[in-house]
Amino acid sequence: MNIDRTIARWRDEATFFDHVAERLAERISPVDPLAIRRYSSSCLRRRFNKEFRFRVLRGLAGKRILDVGCGDGSNSVLLAKLGAQVVGIDISLKSIALAERRAEVNRVTESVKFVCSPLERAEMPANYFDLIWGDTILHHLIENLELLLQRLTSWSKPGTMMLFAEPVNLNHTLRRIRFMVPVKTEGTPDERPLERPELEMVRRFLPDVRMRCFSLLGRLDRFILVGSNYERSALLRRAIVNAMACVDYGLLSLPWIRDLAAYAVIYGHVPKHPTAQKAGR
Repeated sequence: MNIDRTIARWRDEATFFDHVAERLAERISPVDPLAIRRYSSSCLRRRFNKEFRFRVLRGLAGKRILDVGCGDGSNSVLLAKLGAQVVGIDISLKSIALAERRAEVNRVTESVKFVCSPLERAEMPANYFDLIWGDTILHHLIENLELLLQRLTSWSKPGTMMLFAEPVNLNHTLRRIRFMVPVKTEGTPDERPLERPELEMVRRFLPDVRMRCFSLLGRLDRFILVGSNYERSALLRRAIVNAMACVDYGLLSLPWIRDLAAYAVIYGHVPKHPTAQKAGR
């Protein structure tokens, strides 16, 4: 680990996400009951990225979950609402303050704890967590990815699931075309989508890792849904998104189309036996 470069990255990321938290600070509200109903349903739909993740996880009641890169706490609070005991960690002090306020508004302070720290320096109990959850976090940590996966593994019980939703770049030509399209995006200086070498590194720690690709036509969702909110968008808008998600699910099941995806859900288990983990490396 190049400590000077890592410290500079910590500073840049903390500053960036502090600014994001400032913009979100006036919009804290209880979790939408429609969202709780959606993600606690027994009929979770595989074609939607986040529903797919909750379908993979199934019951969360009583599980100890580490929310890696928890940001404003939206996922931590939702996981707690669904019955989990959650520790959220993030590098941004203002994001952590916002997450704590969100937990208070949603009355889950007994079920959620937040920690402000870089992952490289965080202290967590060994063999403690039943689930590691990460929502668009690994692609910020590529430089120290191996170290971070080692740390996450040490904090996990044998057999713990790690589940990440990440932007991916499996087709370099498509990414070059993407940069030609004048769509404004915000990001930190060092972030980029995960590529095949990073996915292979994840496999070293999670030998049974699986990946489900999303967002081909789904890249257009943000232009269709009002405020990117599926539950509160009009029926016609939801119907269009539903149709595109169905098409995406079919197309991205094909090997020669899958590489065009923008996002992937990546999940697997920490080996139950040390020998199995060593073999995975």
